[in-house]
Amino acid sequence: MTDEQSHTESAAGLSFKMGEALLKNGAEIFRVQETMERVARAYGIEEYDVYVLSNAIFANAVENGERVETKLKYIPGSTIHFARVAGINQLSREIAHGNVGITEAYARLREITEIPYTHPLTLVAACGIGSACFSYLFGGSVWDAAAAFLCGTVLQLFLNQIDRRTASKFITNLASSAVVALCAVLLFSLGLGGSLDKIIIGSIIRLVPGVALTTSIRDFLNGDYLSGTIRMIDAFLIGGCIAIGVGAVVMIYFSITGGVPQL
Repeated sequence: MTDEQSHTESAAGLSFKMGEALLKNGAEIFRVQETMERVARAYGIEEYDVYVLSNAIFANAVENGERVETKLKYIPGSTIHFARVAGINQLSREIAHGNVGITEAYARLREITEIPYTHPLTLVAACGIGSACFSYLFGGSVWDAAAAFLCGTVLQLFLNQIDRRTASKFITNLASSAVVALCAVLLFSLGLGGSLDKIIIGSIIRLVPGVALTTSIRDFLNGDYLSGTIRMIDAFLIGGCIAIGVGAVVMIYFSITGGVPQL
């Protein structure tokens, strides 16, 4: 194997790893594909074909009439991490301008993929504050916002625990929405807050699949209809799980209290 061929294989492998990291961290399909092709061109790969779906990457590279890289990898789901996506985007731009060699690019990619997630306690505080703000924004009172703050805090604590057990995404959303509704019902019954719907609406914002829905629309606009459809279905299914979890708890509460109180 010649040094040039070894270089091409390394470049193709780097391109694939960058695409994989982008997809794992919630990047749009067109961004993943564009980045992989940009890196391949920058390192002189003469022929490079890549096809990206929402949960898989197919790629192969050919140089001087010889296939030097063929890869297929299934990537089951993604966790949003915009700092990693932004870091890989910046790295790909520098590679495209010829400012980064392959060895340095591999090292920087490792550093980017090791950027830690937000500390769990910070997530708890952010979820509580965000829930309170949305509850107030949707017309709730200060007391409704206070109840939503407590529900949001409980929700994120629950998510921090259930994530460690790698539960199904749909089961996680179903259980989480039920926990939020139960917390809201208990606080409402104790007299904290005057509008149950405002408390619940503010509290479940953390679970709403806004990024998935937005990304699916962007995929549609960029012609990635299959990936856009997959992500939109995923967003609707998550929304359905939230509705079922909240609805079940509220219906049980109404049946116990003997009627439908003024929300």
